[in-house]
Amino acid sequence: MKIIFIRHGKTSGNLEKRYIGKTDENLCDIGISTYPDTEIVICSPLKRCVQTAEIIYPDKKIVTYNGLKECDFGDFEGRNYTELSDNPDYKKWLESMGTMPFPNGEAHEDFVNRCVSDFEKSVSDFKSYDKIAYVIHGGTIMSVLEKFAVPKKSFYDYQVKNGGGYICEYDDGKIYILEEIL
Repeated sequence: MKIIFIRHGKTSGNLEKRYIGKTDENLCDIGISTYPDTEIVICSPLKRCVQTAEIIYPDKKIVTYNGLKECDFGDFEGRNYTELSDNPDYKKWLESMGTMPFPNGEAHEDFVNRCVSDFEKSVSDFKSYDKIAYVIHGGTIMSVLEKFAVPKKSFYDYQVKNGGGYICEYDDGKIYILEEIL
């Protein structure tokens, strides 16, 4: 099965380098590249993903999965590095290499498990399809690829820019990256 992972287009929060997780922002002006065709689109229910999917695949069925939402950044939500630089909790989180839970937010392990679970469910739900596009969040893509991509790499090795992603082959529980979408 071919799988296309696409990170949503840019929002004003992305432009300001803010932690935008559960915040449901609209897209700002985005440049749309050419993306591979697909039979169906799996999507996070947040506006920025749904809007991106509707722009890229206007004639395709879009199915949303709540578990594919971005991480809940808790007290860091909507803020950027400059605004958080004096925050002791933020300093501790940075020192932990992002492994500590976000204060009043989601733990990394819980986030990854949620994303992986709904990815597996969606693949099972649409196993009769040959091509599936996922329009989701950067952290969601990173979670899924960290778990399934071959060769194995770390979470942060799969960072993608807004509108970027990967064209992959999914076979027997493994994801093989064929091409990066820039």
